[in-house]
Amino acid sequence: MKIIGTGSALPKKVVTNDMLTEFFDTSDEWIRTRTGISTRRILTDESLIDLAIEASQKALESANLKAEDLDFILCSNVNNNYVYPSMSSIVQGKIGAKCPCTDLRNACAGFIYALDVADAFIQTGRAKKILVLAAEEPTRFCHWEHRETSVLFGDGAGAAVVTEGGDYKGAQFTTISMPDVLYQRQRLEPTPFEDLSSGAYINHTMVMQGREVFKMAVTCCSNEISKLLDIYGYKKEDVKYFVLHQANLRIINGIQQYLGADASQFPTTVEKYGNTSSASVPILLDELVKGNKIQRGDMIVMSGFGAGFTTGSLLMKY
Repeated sequence: MKIIGTGSALPKKVVTNDMLTEFFDTSDEWIRTRTGISTRRILTDESLIDLAIEASQKALESANLKAEDLDFILCSNVNNNYVYPSMSSIVQGKIGAKCPCTDLRNACAGFIYALDVADAFIQTGRAKKILVLAAEEPTRFCHWEHRETSVLFGDGAGAAVVTEGGDYKGAQFTTISMPDVLYQRQRLEPTPFEDLSSGAYINHTMVMQGREVFKMAVTCCSNEISKLLDIYGYKKEDVKYFVLHQANLRIINGIQQYLGADASQFPTTVEKYGNTSSASVPILLDELVKGNKIQRGDMIVMSGFGAGFTTGSLLMKY
């Protein structure tokens, strides 16, 4: 496959670190030194569907295609406005597409998984033009009195249109089953056959094992990227940019140091948007493309990591 168009969309509301001091005991310095984040965007009067539609339409415009030209839509999303229908189904109707579609739920690595699925569809002749979308609102999972998670996240959407081409080299994936990042959905209506005393119906908020996430992210992503470069005969110096999931600046720096690559190869948006889950990679990619920082023929690595623990990394020429 090859990428022929990108797009992204962010909420209007900008939330600074100083604004978060109204909700819990923290400071701008405390947040920045531990995460690299200064601001984030949070949904208020818009909906996640609005962002998903905007990012999709921008990607189609960038690709010089109409929605009717699409053969498939793949959407990475873990928190739709509805339990069903899927986010991809809603977006399909709103943008005027007629193709089949489905959602993937691989948390922060979801966009990488979706790109690889898109490549498989193209290679097998199932589709030629595919919209790959990531739309996330992780701020809805946070307990806004717990600074450990609330300071990290922002909302957003990013998209890419892919079609036939020889630019995709390959991908590596890792899953290690562990409850490192956990959000348990509230169950409102138990069946008459369950024991209500078990506490299964408490409205849990997000919990995260920060140190474990850090170690797993740095180790797994670095190993995947190194393996990809070895398999396809490239050196780290051949890569223009490592487009990583924007979870935490410390993790990004850790991967950069582990690989021994130059810091200039690791662009970031985490400082202004926070962790937008699987949307962070396509949002960053779109900014690099629209800013003319990525040119045709540049080698790039994209890598995501998140709950599961699940990671995915891919190598391609833009």
